[in-house]
Amino acid sequence: MITLLDNTVMSNFAVVECPDLLPTAFGDTLATPEQAFEELEAGVRAGKLPCLDWQWLPVWTLETTEAPRYHEFLHNLNAGEAACLTIAITRGCRVLTDDRDARELARHLRIPLSGTLGVLTRLVDIGHLSLDEADALLLQMIAAGYRSPATSLRDII
Repeated sequence: MITLLDNTVMSNFAVVECPDLLPTAFGDTLATPEQAFEELEAGVRAGKLPCLDWQWLPVWTLETTEAPRYHEFLHNLNAGEAACLTIAITRGCRVLTDDRDARELARHLRIPLSGTLGVLTRLVDIGHLSLDEADALLLQMIAAGYRSPATSLRDII
């Protein structure tokens, strides 16, 4: 199953300069809609995110047939989240997002879902990071502005 990255998750791994942890966690099953990638690039241009290599990440374009649902979702979501959920519904994907509204809608639509904490937990589960290393990254993300529901993965594992 393809896993779609929203800007919220990409940005969290960008601020700690570890975007490579995403394919480590999910292999080559990751992609992102162009709208989410444009939001990431806007953060780089604004100086809020470091300029990193994302060439490994496929960037998907919405199909013409997906446009009506995408525009419907834009009433309550940003472009990146709306595109992620649209593609997830029509193409059967999982979504990684930390956006509260997007997560709520994804649950309602029964779209498989995770976020930054899920990625960090997966990295611990597969033995790529220790719990202490994952917590250190989480604290760096929080210091950079991530509004995490937990300050330690120990709180959720």
